[in-house]
Amino acid sequence: MIEFDKGPTQPFAKLFAACPDYGDLKQHFWYDWGPIFYRGRLDGSAKVLCVASDPGATERIAGRTLVGDAGQRVQGFLTKLGLTRAYLCLNAFSYALIPGQAGQGDNVLTQPAQLAWRNRLFDRVHRPALQAIVAFGAQAQRAIDLWPGKGATPVIEVPHPSSHDEAVLLTRWRAAIVQLRGIVTPDDDGDATGPNYGQTFRESDHAAIPARDLPFGVPAFLGNDASGRALSPPRRSSVSRPQPDDRHTLVWVAPKA
Repeated sequence: MIEFDKGPTQPFAKLFAACPDYGDLKQHFWYDWGPIFYRGRLDGSAKVLCVASDPGATERIAGRTLVGDAGQRVQGFLTKLGLTRAYLCLNAFSYALIPGQAGQGDNVLTQPAQLAWRNRLFDRVHRPALQAIVAFGAQAQRAIDLWPGKGATPVIEVPHPSSHDEAVLLTRWRAAIVQLRGIVTPDDDGDATGPNYGQTFRESDHAAIPARDLPFGVPAFLGNDASGRALSPPRRSSVSRPQPDDRHTLVWVAPKA
């Protein structure tokens, strides 16, 4: 069977389409490329809800969140929990935040309309199957803190996968895997007994984004930057925002066969 993500159902599509305008704060985001909302299961079967900060350039190409290098680290994290499909990934921001402008962009999180919409989305995906929430980074953690609907569901706070402090990231992620293996039920075809994180981030700690999470017809390399990471120096993404027109231009480079 050929697997691919057919997109959101109408109720979710209407909710996504109702994402409020960022108003005067849109200047702090790559706003003209539009929002990106999710990756994974919207059908209520998710056992883990992953919340990160914002989508990036690769996510814009895919139309799904957490598919670039950071997303492949998150997929490796889920793989260590034995999850092959029962997960959902969302973001604190629906638009890509420009680096260095997080201080101003953070104000979006508490805009009344934005807060109400985001919590309505979080409430919609909080189904009985959910066993844990993982907040990747400070912005995700703040968004979860502002969500009363999480109830008693365990919330695990870890550094964002793009953190530059690898030692802290690995220490916190290693501890989170131990904790979550005691909470989350692996999928039937998953394995939660494999190696945990070591002292350095290895290629084996990444995992390619499954085709079931991506739209039909995307190239096979989308969601798998292993070949780029193997280069010297490594290229961690096939998509970039070139200066000086990074607000309006994306460059997508296919790996050589």
